Parts: sequence; structure tokens; C-alpha cells
Amino acid sequence: MSLLARLTLISDTEPDPEDFLESSLGVIFPDDVANQHGDHNNSLLYTSPHLPKPLPLSLADPKGTEDRKLFSHYLWNSSLQLAELVEAGTLGLGSLDDDDDDDDEKKERRRRIASPCCDFNVGGLSTIELGAGTALPSIMSALLGAKRVAVTDYPAPEILETLRRNVSTLAQPQFSPMGRVVALEGEEGGVEVHGHGWGEFPGPWEQENQHAFDRVFAADCLWMPWQHENLRTSIDWFMGTGPEARAWVVAGFHTGRDNMRGFFETDGLRRHGLVVDRIWERDCNGADREWAWEREKEDISERKRWLVIACLRRDLVN
Repeated sequence: MSLLARLTLISDTEPDPEDFLESSLGVIFPDDVANQHGDHNNSLLYTSPHLPKPLPLSLADPKGTEDRKLFSHYLWNSSLQLAELVEAGTLGLGSLDDDDDDDDEKKERRRRIASPCCDFNVGGLSTIELGAGTALPSIMSALLGAKRVAVTDYPAPEILETLRRNVSTLAQPQFSPMGRVVALEGEEGGVEVHGHGWGEFPGPWEQENQHAFDRVFAADCLWMPWQHENLRTSIDWFMGTGPEARAWVVAGFHTGRDNMRGFFETDGLRRHGLVVDRIWERDCNGADREWAWEREKEDISERKRWLVIACLRRDLVN
């Protein structure tokens, strides 16, 4: 099933000619895949067969030029992928693409390359999302039984306001297949939203939550190579120190493999006590392939179809 199949655009305004052109690109160029979705004038409806109701997602309208350059006012394919992995892992659904018509070769490739979905189980765990945007993976975690869910993004008022609206509206029992939200019943912070700039720990909340989370989410956060070290610093800061702690990093290649691959450099990760546990690539139709540091003839239409999925753990040897 296509990664985009669960997403519906809901227009809040009358469409203009540019909207009609954009919506027709998939017909004119069938190999072209949208990797960002919505804007402040168009909300999104996320529908899963495993949730009792669709999730209406609001998007931010950042006012400052620098804030808009962060592109947090879109939903990116990386967030869709991470949300599906969390859902499949926590509900024990198995592979997302184990359809009846899958051939044996495809199934064997997935078993060899991809991490088992059970690795993405958030039940009873604490999670934090960095650069959350719409917070879809975090909302999914709250609905599926995470005991604590923290959502963070750059501390721009419009971005945080949208996150709070999405979280307060959707992290509710009526959207959960369990009929309850465990995080709302606990005493460890519940479902919370905080402003956080990567690599910056100025406030009491950051100080109180060093190594406090079992799982760290980062979806489409690798397109700025100048922020890789700051992102590694924040992952290290919030991620637990035990052998079971993990960071799940999902990112697109839309800005080029050269721009995002440096995040996974061994020395850069090890400076923060991190190593890659598993890493692979998946396209928008669920096909998996091994991670490659370089690929020849990877034009923009091709690379927009692919995501990297990585699980980081603590380097407990050194």
C-alpha cells in the first residue's frame, strides 16, 4: 500500500489555479511523488483502519521568514512512515506490506533488511519527538499506550500553538483503539508540548529530563547538515542510558543524499555514545533495500520516493 494512501487534503479555502496544477502533477508525471503535504490553509485527515476515527491534523502558519525556512508547517513522508511503524509495532501487525500477493522474494528481502516491527512497540514506554511538525508519530504513540509522550519543535509561537492544538484535540480516548490514553492517566507529564532548539538546554525542563526517555523520534530532521551535530546532541541528552533505549530516525532524500548522510557518520555518533543498530531504505510503496552511502544516477524524482529508516542505540562497549 502506498505511504500516502491514508492521507486526505481538506481545503479550508477556495482553490486557485496553482492548486489545480499541483493536484494534477501526479497524472502528468506519474513517477513524481509528493513528499510534503498541506499548509495552513489546508488541514489533513489521517485515516488508519486500526483507529476508531480519522485524525484531523492542523498545520502551522509561521510568520517569520526564518521560521518558515524550517518547513515545519508541512507534514512530511517521514512522519507518515514513522507513524505507521509505531502503529504496526505496537499493535503487533507484522510487516506493513505482508499482503497476500507479496512474492517470497520481497518477503525475504524485508526480513533480511528491515527491523522487525516489534522493535517499534511504544506500549508502556516514554517517548519524545524532536522537530515534530504536526506530531503525528507522537499522537499515534499516545493513542497506542505510551506512558509518557513529549512533543518538541523549534520554539516559534505559531509552531508550538499548532502542536498544542493537535495534541489536545487528538490525544484523546475517542481516537484510541484502546478507548483510553495511558499517558493522560499517569503522573510523569502525560502528553506535553515544549519548545526546544536542538543542542540547546537552557531551561529547567531540559535539565530535568536528561536521559529521561525510552524512545526518541526524529522525522525528516536531516536535511540541514549544519544541524547534524546539534541533533545528535539533543538525541544523546534526552535518550535513556540503558541498553534498551533507542532513537528512531526517519528521513527523506529530497534535498540530496549528500546533505543528510553525514548525520550517520560513525565518529559523529560515537562522540555522543551512539551507534547505528539497524538502517535501511524504504520507498513510498513499501519496497525495502539496503542503506547505501552513495547511489549513482539518483535524480530528484527517484530520490523523493525513498526514505532512510534508522534505529540508534547506546554504544555500551566504549
